[in-house]
Amino acid sequence: MQYHKPVHIALIGLGRMGKIHLRHLLNAIPGASVAAVSDTLYIEDNFRNEFGNFLFTNHPTDAIARPEVDAVVICTPTSSHAALVEEAIEAGKHVFCEKPLDLSLEVTKKLLRKAEEAGLKLMVGFNRRFDPDFLQARQSTATGRIGNLQIIKITNRDPAIPPIEFIKTSGGMFMDFSIHDIDMARYIMNKKVVEVYAKGLVFMDKAVEEAGDIDTALITLTFEDGTYAVIDNSRKAVYGYDQRLEVFGDGGMIQVENNLYHRNIVFDSSGIHQALPLNSFTERYIQSYLKEMELFVDAVGNNTGLPVSHEDIIMATIIAYAARQSMKEGSPVSIR
Repeated sequence: MQYHKPVHIALIGLGRMGKIHLRHLLNAIPGASVAAVSDTLYIEDNFRNEFGNFLFTNHPTDAIARPEVDAVVICTPTSSHAALVEEAIEAGKHVFCEKPLDLSLEVTKKLLRKAEEAGLKLMVGFNRRFDPDFLQARQSTATGRIGNLQIIKITNRDPAIPPIEFIKTSGGMFMDFSIHDIDMARYIMNKKVVEVYAKGLVFMDKAVEEAGDIDTALITLTFEDGTYAVIDNSRKAVYGYDQRLEVFGDGGMIQVENNLYHRNIVFDSSGIHQALPLNSFTERYIQSYLKEMELFVDAVGNNTGLPVSHEDIIMATIIAYAARQSMKEGSPVSIR
């Protein structure tokens, strides 16, 4: 991509996602310049040994407030997102934030409105849109390759249950986990969701239930024309990170299968054997994380539109809330 000017970025939060984005910003996105990095717990000497000798601070405000900073990338725990996003907007900075903006729909709407009124770009990391295989599926459906779309099926299963402390503050399976699939269903079908019906239970680990969450879910979305999305979620698949997609239309079908560690298939007297799926989101979606950050930097540097709209963010949040409500009430929930 060509950039009219370099985009100076402050990155906040050095967990797994923060490190992925930082490495991409440093090494793979020519239009980006890292002006500052902040993490409240990281030791400065450790940071410099790992990433180099540029500005690091334990105080996010110090990084956000620097006058040369154009945009802030927020990769901190969910509970801190809203305050940091608001601080960045008030400082006149564009913002990329890992999902969700906030667990409250009203706060989410307020932040989006505040960014819009300030003329600032605010993007949420719905990275799966930018996975090369899923993006190809979207492009194929958009050009009518398989005709009129009838059903999309999405499978999203983690390889292992995350730490219980994370589950307690994550916002629950629908807001933390299923929201990616909800966004993907809307993105590929390109239709309005009018009804949500969700079921969920604790199947894997009672500690999840004690934390107030579920580990297994099935969500059905009904679109405005009566077509469907079926989303299958689990927090634990013993064979790896299970990420599959199927789109069915009256002119054919598109399937996206798991990415495997290798493509060798062994045939012998005991059966047919192939590699397991990749074992983490950091492996499976590394290309999509790069692409989404490239597009954010391009939007800021060249003043182009964002690839994830404010409506996308709001609707994914509304539908995730409706899924939780549907599970609790045991009946479908209408989306107005």
